[in-house]
Amino acid sequence: MEQHRVVPREEWLAARTALLAREKDLTRARDAVMEERRALPWVRVEKAYCFDGARGRVGLGALFAGRSQLIVNHFMMGPGWREGCAGCSFAADHIDPALVHLAQRDVSLVAVSRAPFAEIAAFRRRMGWRFDWVSSFGSDFNYDFGVSFRRDGLAKGRVFYNYAWHEMQVEELSGFSVFHREATGAIFHTYSSYARGGEEVIGTYALLDMVPKGRDETGPGGDMTDWVRHRDRYGAAREASPCCTQAAE
Repeated sequence: MEQHRVVPREEWLAARTALLAREKDLTRARDAVMEERRALPWVRVEKAYCFDGARGRVGLGALFAGRSQLIVNHFMMGPGWREGCAGCSFAADHIDPALVHLAQRDVSLVAVSRAPFAEIAAFRRRMGWRFDWVSSFGSDFNYDFGVSFRRDGLAKGRVFYNYAWHEMQVEELSGFSVFHREATGAIFHTYSSYARGGEEVIGTYALLDMVPKGRDETGPGGDMTDWVRHRDRYGAAREASPCCTQAAE
């Protein structure tokens, strides 16, 4: 870690006040971008998607749980995986405490993965999560929303992810999608965010960004793969695990 200058309180206060002005600019800029996000046009969802979950087979409308707004966490866990992506799990650790607050603002949140539900349920029990999590196995949902990639496309060595083409060989990636459901039952896709867009839900990063070492991701990956593990694996030998940091920008 680089040695920081040590200065009198008055000099520190001047530097901190200058930084505060930058922080306020960033806050106002973020507010403006969030307003633009909410003003995006919508796309009507015409396809009838089905999912397998604890309540059996359900449609997209059922995932709203009686509310008008739905956040889908595209959790990176493919068929046959014994556990989900470590990075998606890191983000998921922050979700359960928010559920009660989201419900008060007419929002439901559900994770969706392409792994069969039995595999999802086993990993969910291991991690102790409460949020709803369903399987899109056998449907086009993950493919249509840009987080799973068919093998014929992968054979070409390029996939369309986060609104751009990338050279990679991976069948699953992560993201968040937002939907609105009207009283008539019509459902609209309003927003999707991928790659580093998912960092907004990770409160641990917000706290790390305050401390002198920051995120301290200085290993070969230069990202969360340098240190993040499933929370029941810290202190254990490092094991290779799929992670959602490819095409991370």
